[in-house]
Amino acid sequence: MSRPSAIVLHEFGTDLELRTFPQAMPEPGAVLADVTHAGVCGTDMHLQQGRLAIPLPIVLGHEAVGRVRALGAGVRTDATGAPLCVGDLVSWASNIPCGACTACGADGAPSLCETRRVYGINQGCAQPPHLSGGWSEQIYLQPGSTIVRVPDGVGPEEVIALGCAGPTVTHALRDVAQVREGDVVVVQGSGPVGMAAAMLAAVAGARRVVVVGGPANRLETARRIGVGDVHIDIGAETDPRGRLARVLAETADGRGADLVIEATGVPSAVAEGIDMARRGGTYLVVGQYTDHGETPINPHHITRKQLRVLGSWAFSPQNHVDYVLSVPALAARFDLPALLTAYPLERANDALADMRAGRTLKPVLVNGART
Repeated sequence: MSRPSAIVLHEFGTDLELRTFPQAMPEPGAVLADVTHAGVCGTDMHLQQGRLAIPLPIVLGHEAVGRVRALGAGVRTDATGAPLCVGDLVSWASNIPCGACTACGADGAPSLCETRRVYGINQGCAQPPHLSGGWSEQIYLQPGSTIVRVPDGVGPEEVIALGCAGPTVTHALRDVAQVREGDVVVVQGSGPVGMAAAMLAAVAGARRVVVVGGPANRLETARRIGVGDVHIDIGAETDPRGRLARVLAETADGRGADLVIEATGVPSAVAEGIDMARRGGTYLVVGQYTDHGETPINPHHITRKQLRVLGSWAFSPQNHVDYVLSVPALAARFDLPALLTAYPLERANDALADMRAGRTLKPVLVNGART
């Protein structure tokens, strides 16, 4: 039996390397899957540069889709109770909460569990089972993993198109803030999180979705596949006052948006987004996953508007299940694979470089792909 290959980060700030690992078989409660598609996320760029504390060496990749290769003893169904068999196309939540802390229990907020095991982020590859990240030919899904069969009629490209952004925004818009029928929603950012926010807001009943982002190629993709009703390019409209005026012009009586979703990861976007919200509206911060520093905010605007300012962190395993089950509805409305650029596994460094340069929207490592 051949040894599976994986992409490994050995040292921060360096290129990743292709390595092979021993073939594993799943213990009771575990599942071994052949990875078909693994997403490249903005977080992966930060991990490579050492902006988050993670164990080294590590197989990166916290978002992936694959086919069941082997089932450990006792595994018969997926997270929904549906039968799970060898060969099934599956997706899995990137994290395994501890189930015992206050966040997991009394607070009912497993996304805030501080001891979550996270594939491709805090699971090193120096010790068995080694393959605990998606940038690999195989992944060892540990006991306690939330695994869900991909719905019939949906392909792996459609599931991976929004990567971890899909369940992240599912958590934000179901558990933290809600889109009401007829709302005007502004989305700051046109990366995967912004795209997911604009799509899910539209599906939830928003009357108008305004996307403020860049670069221009991302906004053009959004226009082409119907994501958002209005698109404001920050590269063309460089004056924040001009951007604000354009946003307000798209709202009732120029009063501002009902809901503004920050999905940029840029701290300075927060003050600008607060200005875009109406009095009594909601400002939802989703994109500040990595600490990029402080930014000035005038708290008077929060008080004067009686604004709800909310944060949303990561997602729970159930949010991942809910997202996967929503993919058929998203795929029926949007051309999800149009977001993707495919790279073979061995070109992971090229995928990271292209993402960093803004040449791609959603790079995906595909086993067997050729570009």
